[in-house]
Amino acid sequence: MKRKTLRSAIAIATMAAMALSGCSNSLGGGSEAGQAEDLLTFADGTVLRMACGYNNAKTGMRFDAETAGDGVTLADGVTYHTGDFKPVWVAVQEILGFTIDDQYTGIKDSENFEYWEPNLSQIDMFSGTASQLQEAGAAGEVVNLTEYLDLMPNFSAFLDANPIVRMSLTGSVDGDDAGAIYCSPYFDGIDDIEKMPLMRVDWVQALLDGEGEFSASSSDTLATAVYQPYMPTSGSVTVDVVTADGTGVEQVTKNYDAAGNIIATMNAAGSIDGVEAVNMLRTYIDEAYGGYYGTTRSDLFVGQNAAWDADEMVALLRCVVANSATLNADGAQVQGLFSREESNNSRRADMYRLAGILFGVRGLESRQDFLYFDSEGNLHDARCEEDTYVALGRMYDMAQEGLISESFLTATEDSGLKNTDYLENDIGFMSYDYNQTQTIYNENGTLDADAGEKYMAVMIPVASWDDGTGATYMRFTESWRSAKTGGWAISKLGVGDDQDKLYACLKLIDFAYSDEGIILMSYGPEAFRDDANTFEFNGMQVPHISAQTYEDLWTYANGNYTNFARQYIGSTLSFNKLQAFEMECTTAVGKEGLQNINNAIDLGVIKHPELQIMDNMWYTIVPTVLPTTDADNDLINTYAELKSNFSTSGLDNNIFLNFIARGTTAATASDTGVTTASAAASMVSGDWSGNQYLQIKQDAWERLLEYSSNF
Repeated sequence: MKRKTLRSAIAIATMAAMALSGCSNSLGGGSEAGQAEDLLTFADGTVLRMACGYNNAKTGMRFDAETAGDGVTLADGVTYHTGDFKPVWVAVQEILGFTIDDQYTGIKDSENFEYWEPNLSQIDMFSGTASQLQEAGAAGEVVNLTEYLDLMPNFSAFLDANPIVRMSLTGSVDGDDAGAIYCSPYFDGIDDIEKMPLMRVDWVQALLDGEGEFSASSSDTLATAVYQPYMPTSGSVTVDVVTADGTGVEQVTKNYDAAGNIIATMNAAGSIDGVEAVNMLRTYIDEAYGGYYGTTRSDLFVGQNAAWDADEMVALLRCVVANSATLNADGAQVQGLFSREESNNSRRADMYRLAGILFGVRGLESRQDFLYFDSEGNLHDARCEEDTYVALGRMYDMAQEGLISESFLTATEDSGLKNTDYLENDIGFMSYDYNQTQTIYNENGTLDADAGEKYMAVMIPVASWDDGTGATYMRFTESWRSAKTGGWAISKLGVGDDQDKLYACLKLIDFAYSDEGIILMSYGPEAFRDDANTFEFNGMQVPHISAQTYEDLWTYANGNYTNFARQYIGSTLSFNKLQAFEMECTTAVGKEGLQNINNAIDLGVIKHPELQIMDNMWYTIVPTVLPTTDADNDLINTYAELKSNFSTSGLDNNIFLNFIARGTTAATASDTGVTTASAAASMVSGDWSGNQYLQIKQDAWERLLEYSSNF
């Protein structure tokens, strides 16, 4: 299941000649597109009242006071002030010939819709969540884009190339609005890996590499063992790995008869200190892999040919936390696993997402709630599966051994630490997150590169996955980019009978999926790019960013591409964000780890869900939204426990996180919860109406699948 040479996300874009200059009014698509474009005309200077942005005032179409300050001078030589349109939106108005009356108030997508719903006649275009926009469309408040697809050649071609995306946008399959699409989708990249494990590589190397035994002047005694083996304790397991030079695939064997299971060995040893633990792990790597890794044993975890699994990771975590004196010059206690913001469930949730790839559990990184397909196309909900809570229970076992950061386990709004605390103070070892935004710490002064400090993405772990053909040890990630949950819609009440307004809105959406639009909405205008010099990205020729843009990236956003693009250039607010820009803005260390992972994906060593209907549906990504009816939605809204107990907002209740932190579904010690995997699954599926929810979604999927033959 190798990754396609040309990503379906931009199959409509030839880009080979990069004819971006001087084609400001061209949307591409050939002669038929030209004819359609001629039909999609409107009066020059048409005013669009737009309440569109991305979740806060900093990421609207215009500069806010905090971002602009006393004036911001960018790569185009223009100094921008508070209230000025950002470069992308200056260019959009010039290219397409309409004028934007910005009505965005700087609030979240979900709140934005709620704010404007009583007054949709006052705006022409607005942002919201896909589910909200579909419901508004069904109520006659939003324009149905399918009625105009023959005028939108670029958007139409994009939908044709991505059937799961088309399904995700289909608001209804019944009645007069069957097949309706009520919003243009947003993609933070598409058909690509999203999150990945990251480790302090220098620490792994310090502990595991070299001749002879590891020694240290001081180490701590390991906590009493709680975590038990996940991998076999005898026999052998053979897995595919990428060759060390990244050019091919070979097999390595984990020989448990020769080496034993490292967790079983450590557990049986009783009280041991950090030095003994490291030497146990070194011996295990030598014997289990028959000397394959030589004296660079760290490659088991951080190399191109890595083959690590959950047990080996736990053994490594034990070594890390018991050797703080070696790894931290100040002697501060080192924490094992940590999350980016431990006072925010939206980031703490990465801990249960990590559990999914460690222990072969689907649904924890689904595009919609916690749903996934089995091989026959039946939907499952991870919240109702016993295996989910078994995996979370294993994470709790790690927590009891002190292998998960204390701040994560006891987080409050005031006490939760951030990734910068862990990395800057050399007290955090491993997290699961985005590559570009996290590896910038290698170059922004947080980590000391001169001292060899290195925080890098590492290979997806080997786990036991059952794709319906039988359990097998392989690498699989569910963290795969598809349509996000938000988008931009056209207010039917706002544009009314004004064809100029309607066509201007449609033109914007279609333009965003043209060759030129994709580049503009990702990189920004010409002054921010180096169109004369291109590079290959996933089979396409794309421009480099300009030298000034790269300098500004660090000056204004400390290397964080996403923040810089949204807050200063005005790109990636919606539509299709091309990952090439992000890749180019990634640090050298970030590129190193990502290249290893991309090689593994391209060579089929890392498998992932696909954006198309597969023969084995286990490999089909779940649509971001399914066409549930109003009656369905009303019923789902009565399932209060399903809505309130899996929150990723603030520190609201989330029983997955409770299970990791305390081994119970209870929010606090005074609450009543369950402590076994089977009881948790039974409670959610039965008492909390999980089974009823799942049946509603299954029925919606089957209706959508049947209707999709009409696409």
